Amino acid sequence: MMEISSSNKDAEQRTFSNEQLLEAAKQAMEHAYVPYSNFRVGAALLADDGTLHLGCNVENAAYGPTNCAERTALFRAIADGKRPKTFQAIAVIGATDHPITPCGVCRQVLIELCAANMPVIMGNVAGQMKIMTVEQLLPGAFSSADLQKEGFV
Repeated sequence: MMEISSSNKDAEQRTFSNEQLLEAAKQAMEHAYVPYSNFRVGAALLADDGTLHLGCNVENAAYGPTNCAERTALFRAIADGKRPKTFQAIAVIGATDHPITPCGVCRQVLIELCAANMPVIMGNVAGQMKIMTVEQLLPGAFSSADLQKEGFV
């Protein structure tokens, strides 16, 4: 069991186990809006100050505007004033046969907003778990560094 600690000068030290992060993601999963697929996913993003930002998937009849749980949690944290690359871990959970993995779009957003070595804790409601880093989920990712090399940024 890996424990992830976060603290800041105004908050007490908070430690979350992988299981606790997955449990928070499971609670978020219950809020998913999934009238078309009935496939619920939840995410819990741990910020550097110890706050958790929860996310669930939100579907849309046009499909394209659908938002995954991981992106919901990340965008919520950014909207709450958290800075990119300061997150400690993200947990994602679904009712799958194996630990659920982020989709390709979520992997690209993780590369943009999280440190390459940040743990991504993937689980399922049966209790299985797998942990990889953001970089392991999307090797050779396109990032802002590629734009800087080309002089676009």
